[in-house]
Amino acid sequence: MASVLSSLRYLLADFIGDDDAAPPFLPDGLPEGATSVVSEGIHRLIDYQGPSYAQLYVDRVRRFVGQPGVDDAMLGEIARLMAVRMSYQDPIRIAQLKLAEFETGAGTPRVRPADEIAKFRLDELIGALPKAVAEPMLDALEWVGWTHKPVSIRFSTRSRWGIRRLKIEAGLRRWRLFSVRYVKERAWVERWLHMIGRSLVKQPKAAAAMVQTADIIDGYGDAYRQGLADWHAIIDGLAKPTFDGVLPLADVAAAVAEARAAALPDPRQAALKRTIAEIRTRALSAGTDAAAG
Repeated sequence: MASVLSSLRYLLADFIGDDDAAPPFLPDGLPEGATSVVSEGIHRLIDYQGPSYAQLYVDRVRRFVGQPGVDDAMLGEIARLMAVRMSYQDPIRIAQLKLAEFETGAGTPRVRPADEIAKFRLDELIGALPKAVAEPMLDALEWVGWTHKPVSIRFSTRSRWGIRRLKIEAGLRRWRLFSVRYVKERAWVERWLHMIGRSLVKQPKAAAAMVQTADIIDGYGDAYRQGLADWHAIIDGLAKPTFDGVLPLADVAAAVAEARAAALPDPRQAALKRTIAEIRTRALSAGTDAAAG
């Protein structure tokens, strides 16, 4: 509930204007070993989106403070990986980082900044727009078959126009939380945290592996989509059915590690799906043998 209220406060503040909320405090009871990681996450997300968004991060971290089975190292990893995923890479973020790079090197004019060319999918670019605008455009793209069309964008600080364009793109951050992409990212983070929580109850030894699955997803474009699809395949095929009591998998951590090793940059996920099916078959066979014995 606290995270929902934080998000609603941000949306209201952002609709009115700039997010002028006070920076959030560290969660009460936060162990000293995780303090620097959470503090860094707060600063990162203030820069990415604003203080209220950083408060949502703090509320999410707070869920695991003092929770049985969560030591300082695990809490630090949850906080670190969550900050990374909450600052996902979209064109707005790349513009922000490029501007920051330029401003940092402004005092050394001999250093000529290099351009960055990022290749996105067309639906990824449209998905960064507010939902009311993006959804009809995405429907039209799907109708003509252009949803996955690659688009290259140049991010440059070599000219005044390039810098001005970056500032315009970075300024779009105020509308980010109204976007189609944000809705999906929010749902993913919540599901990831939910799986960690379920693991702590059902298979505590697998909780660390659940935490680390966040790094399956990274970047943008095809690599991002591949990682997201692989993550859902592993969770839906192995972790969730085990926690639901449907799949008698004795060691979720080992199974996830085996599946991750089979994940290749293949949109069809042939090797990954085959490996997941083999793990499931072994688990069901072992469960049948144990019941018969």
